[in-house]
Amino acid sequence: MVGVTIFCVVMASGSYYKKIFNLSGSLSAFVMGMLIGICGNVLWLLLLLVFLLSSFGATKYRFEWKKSEGFQEGTRGERGWRNVFANGAIPALIALASFAADWADPEGSLFPKNIASYLFVSAIAVAASDTAASEIGIIDPRVYMITTFERVKRGTDGGVSLTGQLAAFVAAAYTSVIAYVVFAFLDDSLLADPFTVFIPMLCGFLGCQIDSLIGATWERRGKVGKLGNNFLSIAAGTLVAFALTLF
Repeated sequence: MVGVTIFCVVMASGSYYKKIFNLSGSLSAFVMGMLIGICGNVLWLLLLLVFLLSSFGATKYRFEWKKSEGFQEGTRGERGWRNVFANGAIPALIALASFAADWADPEGSLFPKNIASYLFVSAIAVAASDTAASEIGIIDPRVYMITTFERVKRGTDGGVSLTGQLAAFVAAAYTSVIAYVVFAFLDDSLLADPFTVFIPMLCGFLGCQIDSLIGATWERRGKVGKLGNNFLSIAAGTLVAFALTLF
């Protein structure tokens, strides 16, 4: 408990200091981190930190150009509590579900921790993939609508580029690989065999495509906002990962 608190304080305050989050975002990240660390697993916090650092790097990549074109988040790339909720709600729900399952069934057969970890990694992989696609893909002027493949302007909802797709895949891949390495060396009870690497990698990238599809349809029609899209795509990618555990 003390270790989780210290970790979350450092993560939240560091995020605020480095302008990853504004004040509301940092406070929300602290609460979200505490929930995940206590109800889920301490090692899950390491993956959350990896996501924060990689997102920060992607956000700051060619930031001055993004700012000059009006593509930046906030004034310095910082994000608020809504961003934290949109990207962290599903991982937090997985942590809560894991805690509730352990309380109801101490033997852990109701919702095994390795499956919960695998779903958590999948959710983080979607968030990382989408962030990389948005923040790095925006530099590519060759953007196409995902539904029609027609050429569109940069920043168009539902637009995808080769650079963005490559960034999305790399982000999903390194998130999955880092999770596998961390679990293998520090707590192999969290491993779900090859699932821990390949399925989150696949679902992370797939979730990013779902984000683009929602952007091209519901978001363009005003039925959902950007952050609602993030939440839905992470939920969809995680549900696909869960469905694949049934086979």
